[in-house]
Amino acid sequence: MEITGQCHCGELKFTARVNPEKTLICHCSDCQRLSASAFRTAVMSELNGLTFTQGQPKEYIKIAESGNHRAQGFCQNCGTGIYATSVSDEPKVYAIRVGAVDQSAALVPVFQIFCRSAQSWVNDIGAIKSFADGPQ
Repeated sequence: MEITGQCHCGELKFTARVNPEKTLICHCSDCQRLSASAFRTAVMSELNGLTFTQGQPKEYIKIAESGNHRAQGFCQNCGTGIYATSVSDEPKVYAIRVGAVDQSAALVPVFQIFCRSAQSWVNDIGAIKSFADGPQ
């Protein structure tokens, strides 16, 4: 699947080739901290499947719990996270942040990882009071 996306301020724009069957929710503590949320949703690109059509991301290198070095690509202006990938000269698979993708509604998660780190309330999210817009 071909996707397009951008950061919040529009300084970064990208296209990517992804496999929608590799859309996931990650509950690891790094994703929680980096997203400032309870989890992060990502879709995996094909090898070298991410191209920036406008701007260039800034990267932050994080050593994961596994000991692997992971590059976190984001907009240096607004801070929107765009991807995570390995740190090497080899061809890369990018975990593209679904919230930055224009076709996000078509990327339905098919699995979850690092569930041992999930917030205790995540499984009950459907029972929380909901509003179509802001609360009345």
